Amino acid sequence: MAKSLVIVESPTKAKTLERFLGKDYVVESSVGHVRDLPASAAEIPPALKKEAWARLGVNVEQDFEPLYVVAPEKKKKIAELKSLAKQVDRILLATDEDREGEAISWHLLELLQPKVPVRRMVFHEITKAAILRSLEETRDLDEDLVQAQETRRIIDRLYGYEVSPILWRKIAPKLSAGRVQSVAIRMLVERELARMRFKKALFWDLVATFLTAGEKSFEARLIALGGKRVASGKDFDPDTGKLRRDDVVLVDEAKAGALLTSLRQGRFRVSDTEEKPFTKSPAPPFTTSTLQQEGNRKLRFDARRTMRAAQRLYENGFITYMRTDSVALSDEAIRITRAAVSELFGAEFLPGEARHYRNKVKNAQEAHEAIRPAGERVASVDDIRAKLGADEARVYELIFKRTLACQMKDAKGRRMTLQVEGEAGSAVALFQASGQVIDFHGFLRAYVEELDESEGGGDEEREAILPPVKVGEPLRATQLDSERHETAPPPRLTEASLVKALEESGIGRPSTYASIIDTIERREYTFKKGTALVPTFTAFAVVQLLRDHFSDLVDYEFTARMEDRLDAISRGELEMKPYLREFYFGNGTPGLRPLLDLKSEAIDPRTVCTVPIGVDAEGRTVVVRVGRYGPYLQRGEDETAPVPEQTCPDEVTLAQATEWLEGRAKADEPIATHPETGQPIYLKNGRFGPYVQMGDAKAMGKGEKPKMVSLLKGMTPESITPETALALLSLPRVLGQDAEGRDIVAHNGRFGPFIKRGDDTRSLSASDHLLTIDLARALELLAQEKRGRSFTRGTPQALKSYGAVEALGGAEVKLMPGRYGPYVTDGEVNASLPKDTADPTEVPLEQVLTLLAAARERAASGGGKRKAARKPARSAGGASAKKAAKKASKRAPRAEE
Repeated sequence: MAKSLVIVESPTKAKTLERFLGKDYVVESSVGHVRDLPASAAEIPPALKKEAWARLGVNVEQDFEPLYVVAPEKKKKIAELKSLAKQVDRILLATDEDREGEAISWHLLELLQPKVPVRRMVFHEITKAAILRSLEETRDLDEDLVQAQETRRIIDRLYGYEVSPILWRKIAPKLSAGRVQSVAIRMLVERELARMRFKKALFWDLVATFLTAGEKSFEARLIALGGKRVASGKDFDPDTGKLRRDDVVLVDEAKAGALLTSLRQGRFRVSDTEEKPFTKSPAPPFTTSTLQQEGNRKLRFDARRTMRAAQRLYENGFITYMRTDSVALSDEAIRITRAAVSELFGAEFLPGEARHYRNKVKNAQEAHEAIRPAGERVASVDDIRAKLGADEARVYELIFKRTLACQMKDAKGRRMTLQVEGEAGSAVALFQASGQVIDFHGFLRAYVEELDESEGGGDEEREAILPPVKVGEPLRATQLDSERHETAPPPRLTEASLVKALEESGIGRPSTYASIIDTIERREYTFKKGTALVPTFTAFAVVQLLRDHFSDLVDYEFTARMEDRLDAISRGELEMKPYLREFYFGNGTPGLRPLLDLKSEAIDPRTVCTVPIGVDAEGRTVVVRVGRYGPYLQRGEDETAPVPEQTCPDEVTLAQATEWLEGRAKADEPIATHPETGQPIYLKNGRFGPYVQMGDAKAMGKGEKPKMVSLLKGMTPESITPETALALLSLPRVLGQDAEGRDIVAHNGRFGPFIKRGDDTRSLSASDHLLTIDLARALELLAQEKRGRSFTRGTPQALKSYGAVEALGGAEVKLMPGRYGPYVTDGEVNASLPKDTADPTEVPLEQVLTLLAAARERAASGGGKRKAARKPARSAGGASAKKAAKKASKRAPRAEE
């Protein structure tokens, strides 16, 4: 019997396939990508290092010939695969079925150069039936898909490596630009600019509680006065705070009070009732982007966390391929889903005909089916939680319910409105109440789609029943109140709404969104406030530079058209090389290279790094400037003040900026003089918060620096007295010596206050204070058994044991102290706890299993190290080679989409 080598990308996927294939198949993993453009100067072959184009990794003068290199950590794997290829009669390339998977197969073929037949094996779910079917339906490599992925990779490299150096020179080092990431940043910045322009408007309305003759009450709001609609938030211009139409009535505080007085004397009657039926249809099954959006809204997962869980579900055979633009379901999937609906909810929830969904995306190039549970039998959520972890179980539950819902009947109900007239002097006041009744829940029994704040939230299942009344029926107002409202600025984008905006604009591909969001957070173009993505002032500078000088590069339509051209290559409708020439050199209009040559020198760094805030009462202009060490305020030519880290740009108002500038001016005035050194003591506010400083840097000699100490947790600048400042500057302070003459010292550290004796440390308890603790109390703490982090030598004691975990084959999971913070381990893999963990011992087992699973995936793909390999042997290049590689990598941050 002929033997076949099956190559997949991940070890987990390989193990799953091994369960379905017999002894005549050898299943091996490439452990991700095997070859790529050089990530740093250290990866460029010595023979090419002197070539001018080598840094770029693409020889643009030789028709965009790419330079592909095998990463050092992959060379051993390639050697193994080459050896196996010589021992088999056939090779089956079973990488993922999207463009990226096709490209990995092509790179493997180029590297292995096999002497035996090679076929492409594709499947969108890892079940026995799907795998066996794919063995009978193998095909050739799809060269169009390969070219599309190669074009995308080359364009992203040209964009990133040619544009990023301009950002380094004009704004700050280590910044990066990208074909999709720069557009995503522009979206965030434009939303923040809208918030900065926003002017708040105030308006009032009235709320009444009415009682019917049958003693039934309901609540209604004022909607019209004297035949004109009452103004609401949507009627105000967000940039001016003024009404943008004159056919509405503005109810201010005075008018609201007058209306209450007159209405309390008036009579009320029902003027109109209306009831309309409604039908609501289920959403299509998940695509990659809608799964990421719902994961963010329902589970509060970021895109990367959702996709990591989906990847594990797919590789273990629980769901279909998770990178897809398609909303279609196969006939077999529809049959299985309809059977599940009938079993779980009853035949009355099953429509007479199956629902078929069609793509709105122009080129659903990823997989050919939506994300759904795999196989004939639906797995239980509890089983997945036990086998894979909590994150996977929650994501699977979303997918399962959404798939069920898409094949269920519509929800049906009635929406009712009831209008009430009242006498308000000579004018008629019109109140309205709304309600709804769901007569048949249909798909809502399985799944309710979440909406973003900007879309109004989701109340699909909320019922509000109004009492039965007749037109003309008199009513009694039991309560009348006025309510104050103010308009709100446009909500910031969340991960979910950013993904939705990118997809609706035709920018990027769903499979790249998670990495795009990760990149813009890592490059500090944005930070999170709750779930909202807040752009930094650095992002403002980057967008300003690109928009003012290279507008096409961040233009939504231009970027979407570029995506269309890349899709056309994947369909074989456009050739790769002519498009690359047009993109880079131009064809009628300037390409990337001529554009950069023409405009880069004309960029004024001071202009692009300036964000106007306003003009103060004395006519001085106040701006934020983006410096190499972060943003700062400037008023006039001389006055400056730092902008605190993670300050939302829309919070830097003229009033707030003035307060910080004046505070900085006061900081130059000493609050005390040190009694021993005679040096002045200042209270200052810096990028990382308020601190006290002893000494004036300007008056010190070369190499000398003033002593600076941050305020302790709970302290505010207003609470700092000269005595408190002196106490802070005494840190670290020697409390005394123990019986053996060793110093006992009180410190304020990264993880809070602690005391130290030699290498032995103890954290202070909640009742202890760093500035008042004495020697006796410190010795008492040192005599106690050590808890928390351990920096002493020897085997540290576990902070907590989770016991033997079935999902890990009975391995004991422990929480351990580490030099850089607590971590969890199963004896094979270690995973650090998140930095913001309040109490490490309170982290639940479900979260621990998720952290270990992520660490295991990183170790398997070469992105992390297992416990057994924490100290790898030094390479032939030695430490200097590593330093050189690190330095080169820093000079050229890898650009992503």
